[in-house]
Amino acid sequence: MKNITLIFLVSFLSGGIAFAQTQFDPPGFSISTPRPIDPGSGTTNPSALATQRQNPFLGSTPSGKATADSKEMSLSEAIRLGLRFNLGVTESLHANADVRAERLRSLASLLPDVTLEIKDVVADNSLKEFGLKLPRVPGILGLPATTGAFGFQDARVSLNQSIYNSTIRNSYKAEKHAAQASTLSVKDAQDVVVYAVGAAYFRVAAAQARLETAKAQLSSAQELDRLTTDRVNSEVSPEIDFLRAHVEEQSFEQQVTNAENDLEKARLTLARITGLPVDQRFTTADDGYRRVTDLTLESAIAHAREFRADLLSAAASVREAESRVRAAKGERIPALSLHADYGTSGVNIGALNQVYTVAAGVSVPLYTGGRISADIDQAQANLARRQAEYDDLEGRVHYDVRVAWLDMQASDSSVRVAESNRALADRALLQSQDRYQNGVTNYLEVLRAQETVTNANENYIRSLYSFNLAKVALARAMGGAERQIPEFFGGK
Repeated sequence: MKNITLIFLVSFLSGGIAFAQTQFDPPGFSISTPRPIDPGSGTTNPSALATQRQNPFLGSTPSGKATADSKEMSLSEAIRLGLRFNLGVTESLHANADVRAERLRSLASLLPDVTLEIKDVVADNSLKEFGLKLPRVPGILGLPATTGAFGFQDARVSLNQSIYNSTIRNSYKAEKHAAQASTLSVKDAQDVVVYAVGAAYFRVAAAQARLETAKAQLSSAQELDRLTTDRVNSEVSPEIDFLRAHVEEQSFEQQVTNAENDLEKARLTLARITGLPVDQRFTTADDGYRRVTDLTLESAIAHAREFRADLLSAAASVREAESRVRAAKGERIPALSLHADYGTSGVNIGALNQVYTVAAGVSVPLYTGGRISADIDQAQANLARRQAEYDDLEGRVHYDVRVAWLDMQASDSSVRVAESNRALADRALLQSQDRYQNGVTNYLEVLRAQETVTNANENYIRSLYSFNLAKVALARAMGGAERQIPEFFGGK
């Protein structure tokens, strides 16, 4: 399960960097943002199955048929769908079932093995096969070649029980710790899905905001184009202003087209992660600005140490490896076992006699050719590897929380600055349009004001997206992301 999570994080980062470079690059904006998931980077050509195996968190099992109506989907509903239908969680649950089956199989070695055996035997055994013979005596015939046909019935209940076997006992403890690690890995996979869904969800919200902004700018450009046309027809402004206004209007029309295209692709991404039908139309509901209060960096780190599922899973894996070492060393210890059976036996049903057997055995390894030493060395090497993984992951947890916290603080400040700049840019554009309409300035000033508004809107959308995504990243870094999301986003 850890390998799946690592594969997801690698593809997550590479896809997010490509998305950030192509989508968010307004001049002068340098806020470090968490990278969004981009299943579009995992192409399904030439092999959809290969992509699915590389990163199952990019896929899902469809959850029904699309409806004709567009519905509003909240972040909590998207997360609920993702946790239910995402392929990564589904595979984690199946892997956990396999591990639990291994634990039950190991437990069976500690429990009594009771069997019932009923036999109706007809036989004719060869005496020569056993080498039986009598000395030659004149006048006396030797032994016959076979015993002759005979038969009997036998019915017994048998019991086999391991009284003490250090290897079996410690192997069961190891499997029990492995089952705990697997269960925690499922929870970690759920946190990864929450992160993936949140990233894709707010990407849709950002795409919606860009489309609305582009439509508003197109409407403003169309109104300004009409104003410029009237001024040119009245010979108040030169024809170059008309050409500039017309080019500006066409540019905004193309921006609307591009924004619609980006929105549809973002919706497809979210649908693939959550299991929604790809042709289902929906809009997001949670895209506002809400600060995180009553939380400090120290408390976030402490929470991660206690609830981060992958860290707890790594600790369980260390305990599993320790039990494996004890199981390997236990191969040198004598093992005690018990066998007993009870039943009836006779030549026919009417002549059955009571029979039973009770036997205790001790198995002592005298010479194994170095196999036990090799098993111990292998188990100790595995323990050292698991311990190193745990130590590294403990540092990674601290790193993840601190990075997400820094991103949240930086993007929080950026949102407030961008919101103020957007209001100032709108006022500047309004004044430039009034000045142009009254003949105080030329059209170039209006163009510059429009560019400023465009950049201000993009900065605000990107800052808000970064802030919301940083909160999702912090929830994942702290562990228990599904519980943290309502606290960070107001219970929506």
